[in-house]
Amino acid sequence: MTPNGWLQIALFGGLVVLVTKPLGAWMHAVFEGRRRWLGPVETAIYRAAGIDETKEQHWTGYAIGMLLFSAVSIIFLYLLQRFQGALPLNPMGLDNNSADNSFNTAVSFVTNTNWQSYTPETTMSYLTQMVGLTVQNFASAAVGIALAIALARGFTRRQSKTIGNFWVDLVRGTLYVLLPISIVVALLLVWQGVPQNFSAYVDATTLEGATQQIAQGPVASQEAIKMLGTNGGGFFNTNSAHPYENPTPLSNLAQMVLIFCLGAGLTNTFGRMIGDQRQGWAILAAMGMLWLGGVTLAYWAEAAGNPAFTQLGVDQSVTALQSGGNMEGKEVRFGIAASALFATVTTDASCGAVNSFHDSFMPLGGMVPLINMMLGEVIVGGVGAGLYGMLLFVIIAIFIAGLMVGRTPEYVGKKIEAKEVKMTILAILCLPLVMLGFTAISSVIEPGLAGLANAGPHGFTEMLYAYTSGAANNGSAFAGLSANTPWYNYSLGVAMFIGRFFVILPMLAIAGSLAAKKIVPASSGTFPTHGTLFVVLLVGTIAIVGGLTFFPALALGPIVEHLAMQAGASF
Repeated sequence: MTPNGWLQIALFGGLVVLVTKPLGAWMHAVFEGRRRWLGPVETAIYRAAGIDETKEQHWTGYAIGMLLFSAVSIIFLYLLQRFQGALPLNPMGLDNNSADNSFNTAVSFVTNTNWQSYTPETTMSYLTQMVGLTVQNFASAAVGIALAIALARGFTRRQSKTIGNFWVDLVRGTLYVLLPISIVVALLLVWQGVPQNFSAYVDATTLEGATQQIAQGPVASQEAIKMLGTNGGGFFNTNSAHPYENPTPLSNLAQMVLIFCLGAGLTNTFGRMIGDQRQGWAILAAMGMLWLGGVTLAYWAEAAGNPAFTQLGVDQSVTALQSGGNMEGKEVRFGIAASALFATVTTDASCGAVNSFHDSFMPLGGMVPLINMMLGEVIVGGVGAGLYGMLLFVIIAIFIAGLMVGRTPEYVGKKIEAKEVKMTILAILCLPLVMLGFTAISSVIEPGLAGLANAGPHGFTEMLYAYTSGAANNGSAFAGLSANTPWYNYSLGVAMFIGRFFVILPMLAIAGSLAAKKIVPASSGTFPTHGTLFVVLLVGTIAIVGGLTFFPALALGPIVEHLAMQAGASF
C-alpha cells in the first residue's frame, strides 16, 4: 500500500461527501414538487398516461403499480431481444437472442441487476442496447428512488393511508434527477474519448498482421446511466476495463463517484424529509465505516501480492519501475489502489460494473466484494435500494436496543412493533435463502458443475458469487463461471426476481404500516439515533447478521483458499 493509493481513496471519499448534501436537497425538493422546471413535459406525460398526479395511493396500490410497470418492462425487453434480427439499427446483422438468455437479460435489467452472461458487442444490436437496455437503466433506477421515497414518507406521515403516487415518483425521478445528470456525464465521457455513434464495427490490422474487429456504437449515453443508476451492464464484454467505456483515470474517478452519489444523497434526502438531517448523516456514517473496512482489506490483500510468487523469488515490492502487488486481471492505467477501490464501490452499491476482474483477485481481496453483496448491498447500495435496505437494518437495530432496555422501540417518532419487525425479517431472510439455496443446488447437479472453470474452493466461490450477485441485484461476476447456459440463465433470473421484489413488497408493507401511525414525541427514554452509539450499534447489527448467516459459506470458499495458499507458500 502506498500514500498515492490512499490519496486516491481519500479523494474519492471526499468527493462523495461533498456532493451528498446538494444532491439530497435537490431530490427532496423534486419529490415535494417544488422543482418543476420541466412542468409542461411532466404534465404532458401524466395526461398521455392517464395519471392523476393529485391522487395518492395506499401501499398496496403503490406496489401494484410498481409490479405492473416491471412486468410490462420484462415482456417488452424479452420480445425486443427475440426479434432484434428483423429490427432496424442492426448494422452488424446480429441474430435474435436465445430464449433463456433473453429471459435472463430481461429480468436482469428490469431488476437493476444487469447481469450479463453474454458478450454484448456480439449479441445485442444498437436498437436493443438503446431502446431496451439503456431505457431500463433509467427505469429500474427511477423505480428504486421512488421506493426509497415511499418508505421515507412512511416515517414522516401521521395517520395517513397513502405513501405517494408511484407513477408521479417514477416520472419525477427520471425527469429531474437521472436525465439531467446523465446528459452532462455523457458529454464528459465523450470528451474523455468514449464513442457515441451508429457506425459499423471497424476492421483494423494489428502489428502482427492479423485482423481485429473494433466495436463501435452509442456507448457514452449508456455508460452514463449505467453508473449513475447503479446498473452496471456494459456496452462491451470487459465493461469498465474497456478503454471505450473507461478510457482515463479521470473517467474512472467520475464513474466511481457516480455509483455512490445518488445513494449517498438519498440519506440526506431522508434526513430532510423527517426534519432532522443528523439522522441521514448517521446512516451515511454507518455506510462509510463499512465501506472503509472493505476497501482497506481489499487494498491490503491486492497490494501484498501472491505468496506463491514470493516463494519463487519474484519481487512484488513497489518501486519506481513497477507497481508491485497482484496486478493479474487489472488495467495498468488504473493500478491496484483504483482497482481495489472500484471493486469495493461497485459491490457496495448494486452496480456490478468492473474495471478489473474479481476472479483474479487474491482470495481475501475477492472476498470483500462477496461480503458487500451478502450484506444486502446496504453500504450506500443501489439507487434507492441502498437506503431502504439500510432502513430495514435500522429497524432490527432499534428492535435490539428496545429489547435491551425493556421498552417498545421507536425510530424518528414511530413505534416499531411486531408487524414491522416480522416484515423486516421476511425481507432480509429471502436473500440468503436464494444465495445459499441455489448455490447448494448447483454444486450437486451436472448443469451447475459444468459451468465451472476451476475445481476446489475457488470454483465454489465462483458459483457462490454468481448467485449472491444475482440475488443482491449487483450483476458483477467471477469470470471463471460459464453462465450462459439454460440452467444458469433461468436459475439466476429467478434469483434476481426474488432478490428484487421479495424485498420490495415487505418494505412497502412497512411503509404503509408506519404511515398510518401517530408520531410519538421524543422523551427521556427515547434512544437517540443520530449519535456515535447508534452508528456503532447499526454497523454491529449488520456485521453480526451477515457473519452468522454467511460465515460457513465463506469458510468453504475464499477463507479456505487463502489458508491453503498461505500453507503452500510456507513449504
